[in-house]
Amino acid sequence: MTLPRRTFVRLAASAVAAPAISRFAWAATDPSQPVRIVVGFAPGSSPDIIARLLGQSLSERLSRQFVVDNQSGIGGNIATEAVVNAAPDGHTLLMIGPSSAIDATLYDKLGFDFRRDIAPVAAVVRSPNVMVVSPSVQATTVAEFIALAKADPGKLTMASAGVGTATHLAGELFKMMTGAEMVHAAYRGGAGAYADLIAGQADVYFPALASAHSYIKTGQVRALAVTTPRRQPQLDSPTVGEFVPGYEADTWFGIGAPRHTPAGIVDRLNTEINAALADPKVAARLADLGGTVSAGSPADFGTLIADETAKWARVIRFSGTASS
Repeated sequence: MTLPRRTFVRLAASAVAAPAISRFAWAATDPSQPVRIVVGFAPGSSPDIIARLLGQSLSERLSRQFVVDNQSGIGGNIATEAVVNAAPDGHTLLMIGPSSAIDATLYDKLGFDFRRDIAPVAAVVRSPNVMVVSPSVQATTVAEFIALAKADPGKLTMASAGVGTATHLAGELFKMMTGAEMVHAAYRGGAGAYADLIAGQADVYFPALASAHSYIKTGQVRALAVTTPRRQPQLDSPTVGEFVPGYEADTWFGIGAPRHTPAGIVDRLNTEINAALADPKVAARLADLGGTVSAGSPADFGTLIADETAKWARVIRFSGTASS
């Protein structure tokens, strides 16, 4: 069927105008309506601090209020479900982190599909974890620790901040890649893990470097290696990958939005977030928290999420920690 020329021209003009309209729709909405950044963890947690820092910068840049909405519980899944069910208009965003990629496999019966229902907007920050041991452990290198674990399988205890947390799965990845057998001891947060590590009741832990740094400096725990591909300026230690090729288990955070959020809104938010991260004051504050700015496109962040989800799915299956 051939369209009349007048009809064809009108449709073509509409097709060209549509992206432009969607691109500016968010900016044209009522500026008094706040944008919520939903965080699945308590105030004072790393994702909460990062969300507040980013929200303050975006509020100043865009002259509209960005507020943090803490909805903690079930490993961040309460927050994710709230955003999945929100209107896809750019006024409800999600702080995404490793738990989002982990929970996609850890939980069998979620009310959403994270990869399908959350659109990646922008990566914000990446920070290293560190492999630390109790001072009582007779190993000063990763190689010595592996040898110690293999010499007496099941004797050493691997602490974590809870089943399915990034600290737990970093240890499970280490076990999977080295063949070291260790007993997992899950604590309700990092405080208990550190207490038993210092007391010699636990042997190894894989926390964020930012939380471990003071314990390392005072000699309460001993750092063997960082978990990033490259060495870190904050710590005079090798990487785990120098002893276990391919090992990587860092912490990362970024922003997502409900599925079907218009591409123009996602692109505008991505541009503004990247501009905020380019501010030296924001970058310096993230560095103080042990992180490095991780700017990029929505597609870049989507690739990171996909890669992390696939990696942790393999580790979860190996460890047998999947939950219903």
